[in-house]
Amino acid sequence: MATLPNFLLKLALDPSGQALGLDLPPGMVLDETDDGPLDEPLLWYADVRAESGGWALVEPARRTVGLLPVIVEAGDGHHGPDDWELAPGDMSYPGDHDADEVLAGLWEECAADGEEWPGTAAVVEGGADPDTVAARVAEVLLGDGGPLKDPRLALVPARRSADIPAAIGWTGPVNHESDAGRLSAVLRSWEDRFGIRVVVLGFDHLLVSVAAPPTTPEEAEAVAAEHFAFCPDNVWQGAHTDLRAYARHRVLGQEAWHFWWD
Repeated sequence: MATLPNFLLKLALDPSGQALGLDLPPGMVLDETDDGPLDEPLLWYADVRAESGGWALVEPARRTVGLLPVIVEAGDGHHGPDDWELAPGDMSYPGDHDADEVLAGLWEECAADGEEWPGTAAVVEGGADPDTVAARVAEVLLGDGGPLKDPRLALVPARRSADIPAAIGWTGPVNHESDAGRLSAVLRSWEDRFGIRVVVLGFDHLLVSVAAPPTTPEEAEAVAAEHFAFCPDNVWQGAHTDLRAYARHRVLGQEAWHFWWD
């Protein structure tokens, strides 16, 4: 497979992004991993807190140079990605995995004895433009009173938004799944079926926008089973500890899905 051009190398020399036709806030490129520095940087991220309108500053990089936008949460007690023990060398390629097989394996590890994997949910037809929904969700998160403690804009060289966790070697779910490539395979499937985009990454949490969320209780319950396999702590340690209630409150018609791993 051809290697993606890494335009972060130009941002290392010109952090403002002007040479790439961008107008970025002050920031830095990160090449530091748990195994030491890399030859090429993993991501660019801003030195200053992101505010309302911030997503619009980085979103053009997706279209012009293939750097995908994401918000990194630097204020949840774990600081920014330079302190996250990133391990890109330990991650597999998402395209090498089948999402249903990944979810089925994770389900078997977490579900009650004898509870069979129900299979992946069907495609939800219709829905809005995924990148438009991602921008709208980002704007809500970055607006006044948003829930993020210290959000920073970031850019990642990746083939698709679902690949961002694997591309940077994210280890947030390590207590559940140590290979972010397998989780990115699931995110790819959600991109195809529900129009998700990775909008926020924190040390141990992930938020995606959803352009085509389930619209019926039956659809939502099928997706809730996938959520449980993907991130059982959402159910085990959340406000809704059975899948039917979780589906009703956290999945049905929701434009954002949030996941947190203990």
